[in-house]
Amino acid sequence: MWISAKAPSLAEMEKMALDLFERLPKDFRDLCEDVVIRVEDFPADDVLEEMEAESEFDLLGLFQGIGIPFRGHGDVVQLPNMIWLYRRPILDYWAEHDEPLGHIVRHVLVHEIGHHFGLSDNDMEAIEADPE
Repeated sequence: MWISAKAPSLAEMEKMALDLFERLPKDFRDLCEDVVIRVEDFPADDVLEEMEAESEFDLLGLFQGIGIPFRGHGDVVQLPNMIWLYRRPILDYWAEHDEPLGHIVRHVLVHEIGHHFGLSDNDMEAIEADPE
C-alpha cells in the first residue's frame, strides 16, 4: 500500500479543501461570501515577514479579506475573501501527528475563518464537530 502512496499535489489539496469547505455549516460559510480557496507550497515572503514567522513552515494557512459582518455601506469594492492553505507546512504537520490529512485541512479552514471573525476556540470546536 505505501509503495504507491504520495503526498497530494497543489491541485489535489485545493480540491480537497473546496470539498471540505462545502461541507462546513452554511451559516459559517456565509461569513466569507464567495471565498476563494488557494493552495500554495509556502507563504509568500511578505506574508512570513508580516506574520513574524520564524520559518516558512510556521503558517499552515491564512485568511485575507473582509467578511459580510464587517463591511460598511460606504466601502469601496473589495477583493474577494481568500483562504490560503500552505501545502508543505500542512504535510509536515500531518507527518508529525496521528491525524488524517482531511481533518487537518478542515481544521485549518475553520480556524482561519474563525480567527478572522473573532470566534472563540469553543465556537470553532463546535463548528468542527458539526457533521453538516
